[in-house]
Amino acid sequence: MAHYDPNAHFDIKTQDVEFLRHGDKGLLVRIYQPQSAGPFPAVVDVHGGAWTNGDHTTDEKVAATLAESGLTIFSIDFREGAEGPYPALQADINYGIRWVKEHAAEYNADAGILGGLGWSSGGHAVVLAAMRPHDPRYAAQPLPEAPRHDATLAFVIAGWPVIDPLARYEYAKSKGNAGLVKNHDNYWGSEAAQLEGNPTRILERGERVALPPLLILQGTADESMPYEIVARTAQLWRNAGGDGHCELFDGEPHGFAYLPTPAREQALAQIREFIAHQLGAAVPA
Repeated sequence: MAHYDPNAHFDIKTQDVEFLRHGDKGLLVRIYQPQSAGPFPAVVDVHGGAWTNGDHTTDEKVAATLAESGLTIFSIDFREGAEGPYPALQADINYGIRWVKEHAAEYNADAGILGGLGWSSGGHAVVLAAMRPHDPRYAAQPLPEAPRHDATLAFVIAGWPVIDPLARYEYAKSKGNAGLVKNHDNYWGSEAAQLEGNPTRILERGERVALPPLLILQGTADESMPYEIVARTAQLWRNAGGDGHCELFDGEPHGFAYLPTPAREQALAQIREFIAHQLGAAVPA
């Protein structure tokens, strides 16, 4: 098993690789690879952008910083918005997780304990992927070279996640945020879909889902959605039998870990410590 010291520092190499193709469009994964003997733990990164914007380069600064501590980060692309309405995006993420499990060793990474990391709408998507790794809609795309792999994740981390899309949709409408409402409409298509693919409501409904250890990083001044909804989801996670924790950052806005502030450094340190704990807990005594 890969060893991880959250206080280590490595030079990294970055490269883009096509991991999935839909017709004439290839989807890329940006791989942040520490330069040393390794192997290094692997983490799949899912970017935000209201399910309609961004690409595999969006999280570059955060992903590179985490990779420097000795993590191989795989930042995946996926279909977005009207091009990839729900659940197409989830199908691309499910495939991406399986692809990383199959190909991690090629990049000096150990996917034996594979974690997920996501931000904003990507935080929603990676949590939903972790909860439903075997959903036939999400797992619909075969990986011919590795049919044995599934999309289970050993742990999941979400930064300011849109964890309850319907609540955020209603909040955006109440604030007159037409652009955000449009993004929801383009991706989800209906309020019924926002209710169905909704981690918070899934937990409220008592659906049987996977519950890997969960860390949420959330600012209390998030203008996108009341932070109490996000924090409550971590409690629901625990109520359902999982290990869920929400770390609140007082006065911080949506996207705060992208800003050069002490809160960013604190958030990244907590991510590193959480991953170290998960890897350490998995090592037999």
